[in-house]
Amino acid sequence: MKHRTSLVAAAIASLVSFNAWAAGSTLADTVFYGGTVVTVNDKQPQVTGLAVKDGNILAVGNQASILQEYVGSNTQLVDLKGRTLMPGFVEPHLHISLTALTENVALNLSNFTLPYDTIDTILDKIRAHKKKIPDDAWIIGFGVDPSRTTPFMAELNADLLDKVSTTNPIFIVNQSGHIAYVNHKAMELAGINENTPNPGNGGVYVRDAQGKHTGVLNEPPSYYAFAKKMTPPSQQIVVDAYMKTVKSMAATGITTSSEMGLGAVLPVEAEYAMVKELSSQPGFPIRVRAYYWGTSLNEGMSMVQPNEGNDMFRMVGVKYIADGSTQGLTAALNKPYNYPKGTTNRGALDWEDEKLFSTAKPYFDQGWQISIHANGDRAIGQALGVYGRLLENEQDPAKRRLRIEHFTVNTEKEIALAHKLGVAPSMTIGHVGFWGEVFHDHLLGHDRADRIDASGSMTKRGLRFSFHSDSPVSPYQPLQYISTGASRLWQAPPRKVLGHQQRIAVDRAIKAVTLDAAYALFADDQIGSLEPGKWADLIILDQNPRTTELTKIPQIKVTETWVNGKRVH
Repeated sequence: MKHRTSLVAAAIASLVSFNAWAAGSTLADTVFYGGTVVTVNDKQPQVTGLAVKDGNILAVGNQASILQEYVGSNTQLVDLKGRTLMPGFVEPHLHISLTALTENVALNLSNFTLPYDTIDTILDKIRAHKKKIPDDAWIIGFGVDPSRTTPFMAELNADLLDKVSTTNPIFIVNQSGHIAYVNHKAMELAGINENTPNPGNGGVYVRDAQGKHTGVLNEPPSYYAFAKKMTPPSQQIVVDAYMKTVKSMAATGITTSSEMGLGAVLPVEAEYAMVKELSSQPGFPIRVRAYYWGTSLNEGMSMVQPNEGNDMFRMVGVKYIADGSTQGLTAALNKPYNYPKGTTNRGALDWEDEKLFSTAKPYFDQGWQISIHANGDRAIGQALGVYGRLLENEQDPAKRRLRIEHFTVNTEKEIALAHKLGVAPSMTIGHVGFWGEVFHDHLLGHDRADRIDASGSMTKRGLRFSFHSDSPVSPYQPLQYISTGASRLWQAPPRKVLGHQQRIAVDRAIKAVTLDAAYALFADDQIGSLEPGKWADLIILDQNPRTTELTKIPQIKVTETWVNGKRVH
């Protein structure tokens, strides 16, 4: 083996000398060889060599040809040593600023492992945190999920949180982001009393049968009165948290990410300025494609022009929320939930049709891509109705690439209409993995649950769809998205397939986190596949996901991440 290795090295050295002398073609800055190159290009799906120059892909092809034509004396040679090179992952729906705060600043209560938490273990975690802070400081946490709590659907409320503290105001956000829990001290400081009206736009201060506040808040507009009373973290804390999270994302192989709510966590001008500044610094590890949080903008306001920005940070859209969370029982369904038995609850729409249309239209007319969060089939129907009106005068609706986020509970009728309107659905595929058993056995019933995140049906109709985490709602783990999209296995034992007919080939699942995710961000001409002229955003894996057993794909290690032809992880 040593003899063979030395022969290969000698051959490469000879080629370097020859090419430096001949210089018959453009020579590469970097050449990758010695492994598998997964291109996500149907015309040339797998090759053995790739050349990079000036941050762009120069050539893709046979290792021998790449080494022969593009290696010079200054070319960096990267021996894959049997590993797999492929396009960097594209995360089409994630909240970077919110994830940074929940991961690095707030009390993180998320639990995506087994066994599930109980109310007692959750309260113990909050008590442990209380010991570290003053008696009047806010306790702010994230990640409680009744649908993944024992007993099933056990929920926090003001009385339970008062057992932790009556002097510390407590504000805990549900894993979905669409529900929060507060104690009585927090309600007192926020000025919420029995006469306080609901804030609108879907926001609800939940009351019991006697009209008393329970301490449960539905939808982000109900959070604002509390947020105004909190002392925001310093700018340096936010910046440090942000940088820690983007570096963590790069370590999972993400090279481009959306920011699906610019202005939702920080004031819109401040967040825009922060991301613009950080992304311009050398070594910033990912590209960001951002969407304004629609309700943070004054009507018709536009700080910048559509598509304004640069290769590292660009504004592409405006996002709205049409309903709530499926696992939180607030997503808007056409028929009631199955839980609790006999309920008439089918969730609620956050907007009236005309108001959502009139609010989005000025931005659509300016040229912005519009994105609407819609989990339930009733909300998806509303979003498609609004899009149909917006697109009335468009010769080719697909050029606008209007997005529906999550597209969770759906029917074939809605998928057909989405295809007709050129909509680019993006799905939280973790709904299948982390909540599949919950939807199937408890909340939705077999028929509706089997077709959540209906990637099989979308593939048959030719829709270009993507997978995402919606982090911090679920973990940013692109290799897990691939595994779940292709296998449809849920996490809870005994593991079962959720909707056999919605499984897709592993190559299609890979495309949902690379090329078609890039398509959703209007970036597929630059990233998402390994083709000459595209940016050299690359990852190196210790195994090939195309040939790895589906359940083992999440265990594949990302050994290196490259952005613009430079290693960032």
